[in-house]
Amino acid sequence: MSEKYMIQIKNLTKIFGDGVEIKALDGVDLNIEQGEFLAIVGPSGSGKSTLLNQIGILDSPTDGTILLDGVDITEMSDKQRSITRNKQLGFIFQYHHLLPDFNALENVMMPLLISGVKRSEARKTASKVLEEVGLGDRMKHRPNQLSGGQNQRVAIARALVNKPSIVIGDEPTGNLDSKSSDTIYELLRKLNREHKQTFILVTHDERMAAKTDRIIRLVDGKISEDSHNGD
Repeated sequence: MSEKYMIQIKNLTKIFGDGVEIKALDGVDLNIEQGEFLAIVGPSGSGKSTLLNQIGILDSPTDGTILLDGVDITEMSDKQRSITRNKQLGFIFQYHHLLPDFNALENVMMPLLISGVKRSEARKTASKVLEEVGLGDRMKHRPNQLSGGQNQRVAIARALVNKPSIVIGDEPTGNLDSKSSDTIYELLRKLNREHKQTFILVTHDERMAAKTDRIIRLVDGKISEDSHNGD
C-alpha cells in the first residue's frame, strides 16, 4: 500500500439527535488509494450512507478528520466545500435525479455550466462523455424518453463530465433489473480502469460487491471487515 492515499479518514464520528443520541459512525478509520474500486456494504442503519455523505462533503462529522488528496475537508468553508464537490467529486444515485425538462445532453452539461465553462465547450465535452457511455444516439432524448438503464447512463456521464478524482455511487444499480444492473456495473468498472478514478459504491447487492476490488463492511457505525476480493 502506498503512503499517500486519495482519502484518509481518522476517528470519524457522527452523532444525530439532541435528546436521544444515535451514533451513526463510531470512530471509523479508513484509507483509500487512488484508482480503487470498492464497495461499502452493511445492513440498514449500519452507517453506509452517513459515511458516503461525509466523504462526499454533503454533511459534517461530529468528530474526526477526512483528508481528500491531503486536504482536510472538515476544515473547509461552505464555499470551498461547494467548489470541491463540483471539481473533485462525481455523484451517482439510485434514482438518477435528472432534470425532466432537459434532454440528456443538457443534463450532462449542467455541472460544467455551474463551474463556469462556456456553453459551446460544455456541449462538446458532454457530447464526448455521452458517446463514451454508449448514448451518442440519445443525446436529444429527455428522461421520460429513455429506459431506466439509459437514464442511469446519463447520470453516470453527468458524474464524470468534470473529470472528478472520486466517483461516489449510492446504490447506483438499486433501481434496475439484474440485466441492466450488470450492464451498469460493467460500465463503471470499464471507466474505473480507463480513467484511474477512485470509485466508492454503497450497495445492498452482495453480487455486485463481490465484483469490486475491496469490500468495507459496516455494522453499528463501525468497520467490521475490510477485505480485498481475490485474497
